[in-house]
Amino acid sequence: MDWQALYLTLKLDLWVCGLLLVIGLPLAFWLAFCSWRWKFLFEAIIALPLVLPPTVLGFYLLLAMSPRSPLGRAYVQAWGHGLPFTFEGLVLASVVYSLPFMVQPISAAFAAVDPKLMAASAVLGATRLRTFLRVVLPLSLTGLLTGLVLTFAHTLGEFGVVLMVGGNIPGVSRTVSISIYDNVQALDYASAGQTSLVLLVASFAILAIVYGLNQTKPLLWPARR
Repeated sequence: MDWQALYLTLKLDLWVCGLLLVIGLPLAFWLAFCSWRWKFLFEAIIALPLVLPPTVLGFYLLLAMSPRSPLGRAYVQAWGHGLPFTFEGLVLASVVYSLPFMVQPISAAFAAVDPKLMAASAVLGATRLRTFLRVVLPLSLTGLLTGLVLTFAHTLGEFGVVLMVGGNIPGVSRTVSISIYDNVQALDYASAGQTSLVLLVASFAILAIVYGLNQTKPLLWPARR
């Protein structure tokens, strides 16, 4: 068992889940309640990692992080080193890759909240923020938990994007999935089997939680009435 790769993967998971929770809540709220006719273009952009091959997404993220790009150049000036093949670059790439897994379930949960409850809260004098914190968010905890679980599971098994952006540097960007690949390449099937079994059990448990929480609720973009 490659404990260093497992620790790095869990560390990456926690960073990605935390950042996407901060990014995903306002974005999901806007997608759920905005009536702008061109909103579907943003939905398509957010959902793009679901259908785009990981190597393609990783390639474009690598270009976006290069020292010649505005993002890469600004990061080098601020921190003195580039983003590619670093843990920070890995976190940024994983946030983009896992964005729809966080936003879609939360947006579906927000959209399922009865508008009459929000209207009643407004009539009683509550601000929009208070209505969100006291009405919308408590009624959407299932979607929030689903987004966190799906994001955790998706980040746990990343391979293509991780390899393209982070490479295979022990202690820096070598995650569990890359460790399994290396073990197979070295014909070390015992180590590969142990690590794969851990991921198999974890993935099954995560999916069981998700399906248990969403037996009657959709996970994709909802249609508001």
